[in-house]
Amino acid sequence: MFSDNLIHAIKFKNNPTVVGLDPRIENIPEFIKKAAFNKYGNNTKGISEAIYYFNKGIVDAVFDVVPAVKIQIAFYEIYGADGIEAFYKTAEYAKEKGLIVIADVKRGDIADVAEMYSKAYLQNPSIDAITINPYMGEDTITPYIRDVLEYDKGLFILVKTSNAGSGTIQNLKTVSGTVYENVAYMVDKISKLAEGSLGYSSIGAVVGATYKEEAKILRKIMPSAIFLVPGYGAQGATAEDVINCFDENNLGAIVNSSRKVIFAYKSQYWKDVYSEYEFAQAARAEVLLMMGMINNAFLKRRYIAC
Repeated sequence: MFSDNLIHAIKFKNNPTVVGLDPRIENIPEFIKKAAFNKYGNNTKGISEAIYYFNKGIVDAVFDVVPAVKIQIAFYEIYGADGIEAFYKTAEYAKEKGLIVIADVKRGDIADVAEMYSKAYLQNPSIDAITINPYMGEDTITPYIRDVLEYDKGLFILVKTSNAGSGTIQNLKTVSGTVYENVAYMVDKISKLAEGSLGYSSIGAVVGATYKEEAKILRKIMPSAIFLVPGYGAQGATAEDVINCFDENNLGAIVNSSRKVIFAYKSQYWKDVYSEYEFAQAARAEVLLMMGMINNAFLKRRYIAC
């Protein structure tokens, strides 16, 4: 099952981090853009090829140290058919390198439409899991569950997101708790349909690293759900902030970092060490730093508990 494969990959690499492939053309090294534009033109095709070559460089640099990549489709849709082609080519290349591929698509619609979305992504061999929005109700999630079970895929349902304005709706109080708690109870119920042999479900939750107290609550509500944790790095969350997303075995969560990793060569921390030609090596260095900080936070939690 997806959950077993993901847990095995995390254990094998001793790393719960995920690299988010959210490319912004303005931050891609000039030598890559120049090569792509000379060949295809400064148009959607040239931009999309530059993105793909950039992604390949990142994947080549990190595939042996991270279990998964997360590809945010919005950064590809903007370039139309050429961008979508780059999206799928990136997913296929990451799969070839042995990585688990999460498509961050956040789909959410009535059941008939959800079925089409599910076919488009969960029935695609190059994609292992997707994110979805549960706002329209549990019945809109059912088509995805069918494909999760039939094709051994994964699902991450938005529960408590990392953005600053998430509380406007997610923190609203009802007679049975906050909105995000109610969504978590629903996820916990349906996650039991897809539990693997290691005790974790292939139906997980998106829980932002920027809300560590809420994460503590959600970890108790959804004990078998794997959390996909955004918000680390560029959004301000640290290794200490993400710890509450993990269970007592230091498992049950994967922490995503996008801009801080893939554009590390432009950061104040690494720019004097790596040139733009070494953008991939800078990304790898950032991943290893992130891995070390999270693993150190695990050790600190263990000693405090003792």
